[in-house]
Amino acid sequence: MSAPRTARIIKPSRLSPPSSSKTIFKLPETKFNFWRNDTRKLTLTHHHSNHLVKTAESPPVMTQFDSSSVDPTYCEIIVVRHGETAWNVDGKIQGHLDVELNEVGREQAVSVANRLSKEYGISAVYSSDLKRALETAKTIANACGGLEVIEDPDLRERHLGDLQGLVFREAAERNPKAYKALFSSQKTDQDIPGGGESLDRLFDRCTSALERIGRKHKGEHIVVVTHGGVIRSLYQWACPNNRRPGKIMNTSLNTFHLSDRDEWTVNTWGDVGHLSQTGFLQSGFGGDGNSG
Repeated sequence: MSAPRTARIIKPSRLSPPSSSKTIFKLPETKFNFWRNDTRKLTLTHHHSNHLVKTAESPPVMTQFDSSSVDPTYCEIIVVRHGETAWNVDGKIQGHLDVELNEVGREQAVSVANRLSKEYGISAVYSSDLKRALETAKTIANACGGLEVIEDPDLRERHLGDLQGLVFREAAERNPKAYKALFSSQKTDQDIPGGGESLDRLFDRCTSALERIGRKHKGEHIVVVTHGGVIRSLYQWACPNNRRPGKIMNTSLNTFHLSDRDEWTVNTWGDVGHLSQTGFLQSGFGGDGNSG
């Protein structure tokens, strides 16, 4: 038997973004970080004191999609945050700085890769071109039969300008203007000083990328490995009238569906079940509560 292929990286040419989707649907009115849509009852799970806590069963909120096959009229995109980095643990702002995974992050990548290879028939793996995402993506691609990793710079984290490399607790003191721009929900067109992006620019970049990718893969399960700030923007795109998405944990699974009518829905959010038996949840992995 021949040895399995190893993942390799392809850099595609930049494409023009398609027209944006206007589809809106309503999430359940809860503060839970993890939920999964089902035609039956479902158990919602949230994080409390760094442990998984299960709540009472709740009524269904949407139709469940079978993870073993995809209807040819839509694409299922499993959006994964990269594994943990030393800067996540230290609370340093990463942005576009190219920080590698730490050992815990590499173990997390193996855990999510094993899960994806068993539960889904993955046909393509896309990734941000930053090391922490690429290494996570390559681990997933190898576990899924040696798929190619398609590198897309539009999946990068938000550029955080003068704040990059600073610890969060220092950023407000050293660069108050940039820090205010980072967390401002009112002035979404305000760029972060030092070459950083506004929320609007991040939103346009990453939502156009996901829509472009989804249109190429109707009838398929695909993986997109990216960053916390990007995932928040994707959530706000699909669910503009709902509560904030909460903490985006390292290697969490967040599943989006694109229909043949260019309608977007979210099927699962914040799923880290693959880490529940590893001790990562109990140890409070992913030390930062913000993007990265």
